Amino acid sequence: MEAAREGTERVDAAQAGERLDAWLAGRLEGVTRSQLTRVVTQGGVRVDGAVVTKAGLKLRTGQEVRWTLPEPASALPVAQDLPLEVVYADRWLAVVDKPAAMVVHPAAGHPDGTLVNALLHHLPELSDVDPQRPGIVHRLDQDTSGLLVVARDAATHAALGRLFQTHSIERRYVAVVLGPRLADEGSADTFYGRHPTERLKFSGRVARGRRAVTHWRVLARAETMALVAVRLETGRTHQIRVHLSEAGHPVVGDALYGRPLPKGGAGRAAVELAAARRMPRQALHAETLGFRHPATGETLRFRAPLPEDMAALVAQVFGPDALSGLD
Repeated sequence: MEAAREGTERVDAAQAGERLDAWLAGRLEGVTRSQLTRVVTQGGVRVDGAVVTKAGLKLRTGQEVRWTLPEPASALPVAQDLPLEVVYADRWLAVVDKPAAMVVHPAAGHPDGTLVNALLHHLPELSDVDPQRPGIVHRLDQDTSGLLVVARDAATHAALGRLFQTHSIERRYVAVVLGPRLADEGSADTFYGRHPTERLKFSGRVARGRRAVTHWRVLARAETMALVAVRLETGRTHQIRVHLSEAGHPVVGDALYGRPLPKGGAGRAAVELAAARRMPRQALHAETLGFRHPATGETLRFRAPLPEDMAALVAQVFGPDALSGLD
């Protein structure tokens, strides 16, 4: 986007029924449809004074549309010699183990030091479908560790994108959640969208939105927490954190969707809560990633061990064999 721009315009009768993103594209020269979709989903457009996050919203005659476009990125991302574990690489794709605290791509407040900057150093040949996010097919939250697949050419990028769209990629996470009474197994299958009042949050309790499906299985229980294997069927922003929190069992250390740890306690509960307080981020790790290679047809499956902070929490709360239930 060339510059930060704001504007307000009313929908006339000839434009009624148009999609919001198409209507905006006709007024904002030099802005791509994908860029407009991001602006909408990130809350940059209001219709009759209300924030909308659905790019496909059908407009009605007389509605007032106000938009605010963000400042452009100052430059394309550059290579930086940052530590990064490349689990697998060939000429089409790579799988990396993202550390916690690393943002996936440059954005406001994070101009560099991201996974993209590290990728450009370790794997200089990456797909350029989005030059601001070379190679990036999917994302993990900043404070979630674990496995990501990245594309090294445009055809592989498109093929991996189709695998995600058709839910043909195995994605399993390990999480430590508050409360030991989570059902042994369960699923959340909800509409999903922006929280109606807290714009930094997402929610599975919205009246309409995209479908989000999360499956979980309890691996171990302690007095105050549970260790959970989570399988994603869809991959919405914050999905695991939201669904577990709305089930009454937020991820330990989750500053956005969690709740304060109980004070006091005695005996084993006190030991567990002390371990949870030492956890510096949300206890969520993308442990398994599996898919059929788009170019070779080979079935690939990768596993990433828990990083030190989460491994220490699991060992202290659940014991050394807590992960034995994973296949």
